[in-house]
Amino acid sequence: MQHFAEKYKNELVQNVIPFWEKHSVDKECGGFFTCLERDGKVFDTDKFMWLQGRQIWTMSMLYDKLEARESWKEMAVHGADFILKNGRDAQGDWYFSLDRKGNPLVQPYNIFSDCFATMGLASLYKITGNDEYGQVAHDTFNRIIARQDNPKGKYSKAFPGTRNLKGFSLPMILSNLSLELEHIVGSQLVDKLIDEVIHEVMEVFYQPETGLIMESVHLDGSFSDTFEGRLVNPGHIIEAMWFMMDLADRRQDKVLMSKCVDIAIRALEFGWDDKYEGILYFKDILNRPPQQLEWDQKLWWVHLESLVCMAKGYAYTGDERCKDWFEKLDAYSFKHFADPEFGEWYGYLNRQGDPLLTLKGGKWKGCFHVPRALFKVYETLK
Repeated sequence: MQHFAEKYKNELVQNVIPFWEKHSVDKECGGFFTCLERDGKVFDTDKFMWLQGRQIWTMSMLYDKLEARESWKEMAVHGADFILKNGRDAQGDWYFSLDRKGNPLVQPYNIFSDCFATMGLASLYKITGNDEYGQVAHDTFNRIIARQDNPKGKYSKAFPGTRNLKGFSLPMILSNLSLELEHIVGSQLVDKLIDEVIHEVMEVFYQPETGLIMESVHLDGSFSDTFEGRLVNPGHIIEAMWFMMDLADRRQDKVLMSKCVDIAIRALEFGWDDKYEGILYFKDILNRPPQQLEWDQKLWWVHLESLVCMAKGYAYTGDERCKDWFEKLDAYSFKHFADPEFGEWYGYLNRQGDPLLTLKGGKWKGCFHVPRALFKVYETLK
């Protein structure tokens, strides 16, 4: 497996990061463009806060862990300057989107703007020592914890009390985010959060009857026979399992590690498209028609996070199933997603594996999943 390490490093530093360095920096108004066509041409100038935070994190992380390139740190500082100036409302919550100049467009309804702002600033604080980055990261993290039981607050569309469901996304994110903030918030708080998150992910959202993790459950963890309650997102499950593997390794918990591998393999088997290969975006646990019309698309982040998970699963446990799946995923992903001609990876394929859109970034795809996954695989397998 070690021979894959250099392949993933080369893809990162020669094909992916140069694309963002060349095309994403808004030198006039600050921050980053993320709506980029196949060749890097900007097709929309709106700026989405969670993608700004993600790119700050990516460049800071690469500076810290791969190579201390001054240009990478400068890019991260460039992004931080923009979001600190424009990104928050009076309560300290982060807007969802801004126009090019930094005027707010969409209210702070989405807590993931906060999650990735704090993640990016915490990583930048680590390489600069700038107290402002550390303080804002700390304050934002506290706001996330305060909002976690009702993340959308007044922006929630749900009618209170009728169907009380909770979503998997936030506890999944917190399992990774808490480690990213440990140098700021301290190990005692992180260990407490880890206890809570492991319980939520591995006990509450995990359904032993199917061996899978649901996207939404009742507040007591029971199954909800509704569109939301039947929904399975294989990519979310698999990404969460490498987060959990890192926590299992931190605690030297072999039982948890083994459970993570088994759930990840189960999710891959459940989500794999036997007809056309690749991982389906959504499935209904009871094989009823899913609500999401894009259910059969093949998405970049799903496959990249699966590569990370299988690399880590093999490195941590030596389980040959992980090695076999990694090789299968590697062959599919580089064949269908990678774009050696223009750089970066396609984000959205149809079920047959052809690009639905040739864009390299947009409202949901930025400088994050591709470089993070390539680095994580390299770091794991080297």
